Amino acid sequence: MTTEDPESISARNGHSQCLFCGRENPWSLKLAFRADGDAVKTTFQPHQWLQGYDGILHGGIISALLDAAMTHCLFHNGIRAVTGDLRVRFLQPVSCRTILGLRAWMLSAKPPLYGLKAELTCEGQIMAWAEAKFMRQASP
Repeated sequence: MTTEDPESISARNGHSQCLFCGRENPWSLKLAFRADGDAVKTTFQPHQWLQGYDGILHGGIISALLDAAMTHCLFHNGIRAVTGDLRVRFLQPVSCRTILGLRAWMLSAKPPLYGLKAELTCEGQIMAWAEAKFMRQASP
């Protein structure tokens, strides 16, 4: 797994305008995933513009955050791939007013297919998790 700067990983993989990690998108959350053993992780504070119900992070945003974490796990392993199947489980409502953690790791690698898992946590408690299948994309 690479320990390359998260900003350069995003840019090199065509994510400079990404809503979650893009450095050139003014609305981006500018997430910076770092290697953590065989996984990647980051922490962030969501803002109120991402809520569904009052004070609660929107489920679509949660799904996209989990997908982004898994995508970055692939990037850190030198793999550029797209999501083919995404299964999300919501365990608890997620507050927009707290620090959240994201972590993702690879479950299987059978190129061109990859299986990954990600978790969204708050104070060590898993709030939501996802498993996904990704398919490798040819380099541009």
